[in-house]
Amino acid sequence: MTQGSTRRIFVAAMATETNTFSPIVIDRTAFEESFYAAPGMHPSTATLCTAPIPVGRKVCAEKGWDLIEGTAAWADPAGLVSQQAHHGLRDEILAQLQAAMPVDAVVLGLHGAMVAQGCIDPEGDLLARVREMVGPDVLVCAELDPHSHLTAKRVSAADFFVVFKEFPHTDFVDRAQDLWALVVGRLEGRIHPVMSTYDCRMIDVFPTSREPMRSFVDRMIAIERDDPKVLSVSAIHGFMAGDVPEMGAKMIVVTDGDASYGDVMAERLGQELFANRGKHMMPTMDQTQAVAAAMAASTGPVVLADMWDNPGGGTAGDATVVLHELMIQGATGVAVGTIWDPIAVKLCMVAGEGAVMSLRFGAKSAPMTGNPVDALVKVIGVSADAAMVFGESVVPFGPAVRISLLDEAGQEIGIEVILNTVRAQSYDPSLFLVMGIDPLAQKILVIKSTNHFYASFAPIATQVLYCSAGKPYPNDPATNTYRNVRTDIWPRIDNPFAQDD
Repeated sequence: MTQGSTRRIFVAAMATETNTFSPIVIDRTAFEESFYAAPGMHPSTATLCTAPIPVGRKVCAEKGWDLIEGTAAWADPAGLVSQQAHHGLRDEILAQLQAAMPVDAVVLGLHGAMVAQGCIDPEGDLLARVREMVGPDVLVCAELDPHSHLTAKRVSAADFFVVFKEFPHTDFVDRAQDLWALVVGRLEGRIHPVMSTYDCRMIDVFPTSREPMRSFVDRMIAIERDDPKVLSVSAIHGFMAGDVPEMGAKMIVVTDGDASYGDVMAERLGQELFANRGKHMMPTMDQTQAVAAAMAASTGPVVLADMWDNPGGGTAGDATVVLHELMIQGATGVAVGTIWDPIAVKLCMVAGEGAVMSLRFGAKSAPMTGNPVDALVKVIGVSADAAMVFGESVVPFGPAVRISLLDEAGQEIGIEVILNTVRAQSYDPSLFLVMGIDPLAQKILVIKSTNHFYASFAPIATQVLYCSAGKPYPNDPATNTYRNVRTDIWPRIDNPFAQDD
């Protein structure tokens, strides 16, 4: 440790979520468009995977410790990170850490599901290089998103991880505070965190907005509160669109110096999670059923989630399957937020607000996203820099335009669409408000999100419908065309634990 009571702590963030099936490569520009903060330039508000920085500022200011900030970078999920972008950000952070030495701790904000060209485990690579640089005695820890891959390389390099508990991820600031509480306790010598992990051998989706995952999360919180031996409990959900060897659900238990106790608890909780396999996922409808159900509702807004065309899961967000079905069934009072189409946005912005024009948009990125929409449209609104909120975060999705679909006579048919240029899932009703659409005045709100929307949209919705339309996202782990994922994992086999009996 450094001399005296003052501690020196290095903090940085490098994060994205990689859908290895997505054709969209993430380059340096993608990070800069989504979120990039040079050392010392991070805003006071937290973003999803950079919360350890603003939280760390407050903690270190109260303790009188030195916080040395490195780069913070986040890119909205897509496909592989380019090798140049990966190496550039990694080496940037490592050079900053080298310049900050000696340090007592390294605290990182990571996502945990990044995959780069030529590197299947960028976070493990970063953590291993950090560990090699600082040596075995310096504390190394990180906050993770639960939709991550808990690789052996990461576990070996880090002292402990703290993971968001909620999906939707409404608790990333709370978990950063938990992370820093462990850092302070360890550096002050009051606790001795040791990490235990357990492989649940399953691929599933675990929304905490419904049972049985709601009770499971509540129990994790209760264990942390009531068991004096336990410092932290986390569930890694895994990310089924990441075709990597160590993908899948895992449990993490951090105890105060009692690894054997943590091992037993991690296994017990992991087996509880496995026992509910296949029961966690929200009930879904296809596009025909979902549109019919939304139209049959007596009042709105009905929130129809196009759950697998989710830019937060790495897809483009340009699928048109649901929109075509709305048009076929004659739905009215509809607002769609959003369809990603930078070319169409540029055409509309050049034409200007009020313009009536023929436009082809959507379904350009990949197979199974539907067909492009050819329509007469009116440009209702234009924004040069549109953004929505997600908790304390600001999420850009513009430049963007709001268009109204017209019939052959030039009359509005009752469907409006937001076209955007920066891919982002639909987190919050502010998505519509910033484009001049009152979400409460709509019969149907179509959004692109799997479950993150729920916390903000459910309070205003008369119904929430989950629509499985097309297959822009690899959403069936039993049949997805994996090349690297292990075969001894549910649902690829019925019971991967049978061989242990």
